[in-house]
This record gives sequence, structure tokens and C-alpha cells, in this order.
Amino acid sequence: MTDTTAHDRIAALVADHPVLLFMKGTPLFPQCGFSMRAVQLLDQLGVEYDSVDVLQDMEIRQGIKEFSDWPTIPQLYVKGEFVGGSDIMTEMWEAGELHQLMDGVPTRAA
Repeated sequence: MTDTTAHDRIAALVADHPVLLFMKGTPLFPQCGFSMRAVQLLDQLGVEYDSVDVLQDMEIRQGIKEFSDWPTIPQLYVKGEFVGGSDIMTEMWEAGELHQLMDGVPTRAA
């Protein structure tokens, strides 16, 4: 069944990456404003993160919405836990919570 395959692939991606952003496009070329905002926040934190371009894989694009029970993209996962989209990330940034969530996450080399 396709859904199980997408679910298993997503679960493996989330498990394998401490910080993972499912987004439209790539960090260098986001394809929507919300994905761009999410990338900007992560870049400002200076943490290492990986991304998945959902526009390249329709199974993942639909499957991630079911996996998280969240209807929109981007979606951020930190240490295996679903955080939210760019709106939640922005709220957490403003409250200082996103910084705290990234404790222990490696930072990018300058």
C-alpha cells in the first residue's frame, strides 16, 4: 500500500535527522513564502538542518500531512517530534522557545 510506504519513508527521515524541514523547494530556493520564512528562522539560529522538497515527491507531499495530522507545509521536526509550520515557528522564535528547542543541536560551521 502506498500510504504505508510513504509513512515508513517519512518516519525513517524524521528518525535519521535531528532537525528536518519538509518544505516546498530547497533552502537555497524556497518555492513559497512560508517555506522561505521557516528557512530564515533556522538559518538565523545557525543550526544544522536537513530538508525534504515535497514538490519532488507527491507521496511525501500528501503523506506528511497525514503523518503529522497537520494540513500545511512547511513542517518542522526536531529530535523526532513534530513542531509545526512557519506560523508556529515564528511564535516560538518570538517567545525564545525555538532557541531552547534547539539545545544540543549541532550548529553549522561558519
